[in-house]
Amino acid sequence: MKRRPIRLALTGSIGMGKSTAAAQLRRLGVPVYDADAAVHTLFAKGGAAVEPVGRAFPGVVVKGAVDRSKLGKIVFGDPAALKRLEGIVHPLVRASEKRFSRRMAARGARLLAFDIPLLFETGGERRYDASLVVSAPGFVQEARVLRRPGMTRERLAAIRARQTPDREKRRRADFVVPSALGKRAAFDRLAAIVRLLRGPNAAKWL
Repeated sequence: MKRRPIRLALTGSIGMGKSTAAAQLRRLGVPVYDADAAVHTLFAKGGAAVEPVGRAFPGVVVKGAVDRSKLGKIVFGDPAALKRLEGIVHPLVRASEKRFSRRMAARGARLLAFDIPLLFETGGERRYDASLVVSAPGFVQEARVLRRPGMTRERLAAIRARQTPDREKRRRADFVVPSALGKRAAFDRLAAIVRLLRGPNAAKWL
């Protein structure tokens, strides 16, 4: 009987190096599902989210696609609006994720990674076999994020306020990958995790 792939959730706060970790997992041969990319597809022209989001938030659909900037101005700071949006988007993302899982399982993948930015914030960790958090000290995170165009300390503070604190993510995660020690160290740590989860004792460990 073919063993189903182990599902590893990858997450981390802004500026922690999650995108780099996702790229490194791909280098290690692990198929990675990108939730943000899935949302972009859903919001693009012809995407499954365009019509329901347009109905729920009049004026945000421009030239057949959801204008993320307009939508963001509506839901930012409005918990009720954000919850309404999540009620539309989350089921569509989960359906997309299931299709990815079936496709990769059919190809014989033993380990799948799911890049989920707001994993703990949404209680999503329960849907996966294990979770991995990419982490760095706060001053490193701040230095990285403030180099981004248009980013300010005030905006960073607002983003941090919406995210589960890094120390809490580390406490709840099965694996932690430090990203402040350099890409080589992070890659070596990821490689060790991949070896464990692809190994013969992975199911017993989980």
